[in-house]
Amino acid sequence: MMKTLFATALLGLALAAPAYADEMAKCDDATMMKIKTDVGMMKDPAMKPHMEMAMKEIDMAAMAMKDHKMDDCSMHLTEAMKQSMMK
Repeated sequence: MMKTLFATALLGLALAAPAYADEMAKCDDATMMKIKTDVGMMKDPAMKPHMEMAMKEIDMAAMAMKDHKMDDCSMHLTEAMKQSMMK
């Protein structure tokens, strides 16, 4: 009985971890500023295409936030974060 309960809990955690990792960025001014700061710290010339794409995504997120389209805003912020983490 205890083994079954433990196995079920472990399986539940294993399945929940990937879903949590794919969570979209929160669409607010603080998150947007943090991502802009992260992108601004990209100094490597080889990263310039990623930096430009991230800035475009941030601009699109700002427009979506202005239009009160929070799902679109979150999607663009998530994409900007992905671009800023590219190596």
